[in-house]
Amino acid sequence: MAEQPWGQPYPVRPQQQAYGQPWQPAPTAQSAMRASHTDRDRTVDVLKAAYAEGRLSREEYGQRFDAVYKAQTYGQLAQLVADLPAGPMPGPFGGAAGLPAAYGPMPLPMPPPMPLPARQVNGMAITSLALGVLSLPTLGAAGLGAVATGHIAKAQIRARGDEGAGLATIGLVLGWLSVGGWVLLFLLAGLGALD
Repeated sequence: MAEQPWGQPYPVRPQQQAYGQPWQPAPTAQSAMRASHTDRDRTVDVLKAAYAEGRLSREEYGQRFDAVYKAQTYGQLAQLVADLPAGPMPGPFGGAAGLPAAYGPMPLPMPPPMPLPARQVNGMAITSLALGVLSLPTLGAAGLGAVATGHIAKAQIRARGDEGAGLATIGLVLGWLSVGGWVLLFLLAGLGALD
């Protein structure tokens, strides 16, 4: 007579079939994957619970326990607990994957994050910056172009939402400095001519 986990006699069930014989899970691509130590430990936990609930005799538990540590794939582990309940957690997609429910539901893959569309840098802003920088070596000759393209760029950036507001601002500042320098030069020249 077999014993229950707490040591009391347990009546032997008549003609118990060997584990995994009456029902075999359908082979899947996942059942051929190699099992890890953690997977074996989960399977042993299912067997321990079934033994504690009286679903397995001591001999069955011993046979299956030994077979768990000899199993190399998920499919072999699934055969060992296929006829046992595994708790309140259902298997993945109703158990269709051929794995016991002890492995829990398979997580769905996360879709990759959607990339944000790249905002284009406004071409007039680049031109304004280039002309603003060129106004220094050209002694302010490119300053009017920098101011004109800078204002156009600012309007386009507001209307379209392009990038480049900082470039347009720098171009405007450099352009206005060069225009202001020329105006100051003409004013000083005009006052000097009047004297």
